[in-house]
Amino acid sequence: MMASYSPGKEAERIFAFLCSQAKRLNLPEEVVAGQDAVSFDSPHDQIYFPIPFKETETLAALKGIEGAVAAAIADLRYGPASRKRKVRINLERATAFGCQAYMAKVDGYSKLDPEVKKKLKDTDLLAAQSNGYRRMSANLYKTKNEGEFFHIHGSLEATTTLNMIGLEGHRPDLTDYEEVIEVIESHVQKYSAAELEEMNKERRQAGVTALKHEDFIKTPHGQHNVQQPPWKVTKLPGDLSPTPLPAATKSRRILKGIKVLELCRIIAGPTIARILAEYGADVLKITSPKLSDVPFFQVDGNMGKHAADLDLKTDEGRQIFEELLADADVLIDGYRPGALEGLGYGPSTLASLAEKRGKGIVLVNENCFGYEGEWAGRPGWQQIADCVTGIAWAQGQFMNLSTPVVPPFPISDYGTGCMGAIAALTGLYNRAKYGGSYHGKASLMHYDLLLFAVGKYPDTVQEAMRAAQPPEFFNLRHCDSVDRISSTVLGIMKKRFPHLYRPPDSLDEAEGLTERWYSKAYDAEIEVVRPIAEIDGVDNSFSRASRPNGWDRPCWEDFDGEEGDRRLT
Repeated sequence: MMASYSPGKEAERIFAFLCSQAKRLNLPEEVVAGQDAVSFDSPHDQIYFPIPFKETETLAALKGIEGAVAAAIADLRYGPASRKRKVRINLERATAFGCQAYMAKVDGYSKLDPEVKKKLKDTDLLAAQSNGYRRMSANLYKTKNEGEFFHIHGSLEATTTLNMIGLEGHRPDLTDYEEVIEVIESHVQKYSAAELEEMNKERRQAGVTALKHEDFIKTPHGQHNVQQPPWKVTKLPGDLSPTPLPAATKSRRILKGIKVLELCRIIAGPTIARILAEYGADVLKITSPKLSDVPFFQVDGNMGKHAADLDLKTDEGRQIFEELLADADVLIDGYRPGALEGLGYGPSTLASLAEKRGKGIVLVNENCFGYEGEWAGRPGWQQIADCVTGIAWAQGQFMNLSTPVVPPFPISDYGTGCMGAIAALTGLYNRAKYGGSYHGKASLMHYDLLLFAVGKYPDTVQEAMRAAQPPEFFNLRHCDSVDRISSTVLGIMKKRFPHLYRPPDSLDEAEGLTERWYSKAYDAEIEVVRPIAEIDGVDNSFSRASRPNGWDRPCWEDFDGEEGDRRLT
């Protein structure tokens, strides 16, 4: 972008920084030994996101760690290569990874196109996404105190949060975007942040005060967690012999034969499992038919998986789930902290199951606030993490505003998903080499803290970034929705960086950031972001297209059947 700053060089530095924490992160020793085999390239070497944090560089560095762990697994499964397996990370692909929900399409329609709803299964059971008024129950607003902001979050239900601030759950008369903001913010402004925090706590809602980073790290929760590593992998109780990876075949898919159960919704958790599917794992996503989910996120998030419905609160659902669990190698939990444990499937139960069957298991938990500290049990989403850690205030300051602004795109979700996938890969590596069962933990808060740890762009670089933005960027406000902010920035990026958005069939295979598939489940052509890392001797590619939740049977046997999907580009 400029002579004084290189995103590619900075990605290398962040990668080295992560490698320096290898012991804390329980990374395979080969990751550190093979650092020089990981390279970062960008034919453009530009900063893409109008954000003061090094998002592309951090995502690329995480993908470098992911690729290095995958290379170590390949050596375990196929035997060491004659020379170190090279891992190549392209920064343009890493950028696409950070906003892939907004790059996905169904028959040419993106998330922001109203017509796309006709192509999707309606899993927004409570209209918390499709109704504009209810959608804005998850948004950032002023409180009654000057300079104080609170992000209410109705999650996928909306009514509880709206009732909390004195509003009806449904207002068919409110359809105008600006009027919706005015009505909801006027009610939020009846309360202080402290009052909203207490009201939220009573109702177990996922709201939070927007804190500046210097204030967050003064809280007991911030003080403790700023000292923690970005993610963790620890050994569960038990003394199990190594669990060998499935016998090598002609396939170069390092996780072929590995069974993954996914219990997640929205983005971060499903991204963990999506990455494991890229490496060949049989990923079975389990969702409850009684719980809402965002329909469009399934287009990208369910790539490479099977998706089945089970109600774990019924005897029949639990029986089927436990049969699946008995053969699973990995369980990914992205639900509210303690929810899965409350159903009887927590770490101690899984460790006991592994001991009884004589085969280790890898559990990966993903949440918002981390796993230690006074707020560890709080519910949350990406915007909540961005507000509490200080990301939103830093974004607002970058935009020359005296208010916080939630950054465009769910980048923290994807970064957290990558960290969770690294934890899963590390657990599988350790299980195969040393034995035992493993517990990986990743959180949205810790991804944001990693951004602060690696540092914001230098002031001169930020000044140049601001100078390149059009007026509409600076017209965005604290109370604009995530989609309004993201759609505005997406439009700016498409004009400034058209090479990121060229259709895959107009490019050479090596240049394409996305790929097209025919999905039998959607009976449509879908376009999704391609896998990012390129690793010598490793095939990380999809073997099936996405499908909506509940499309498949809840069983392992169907993974060997005919899918009816086909890759188009």
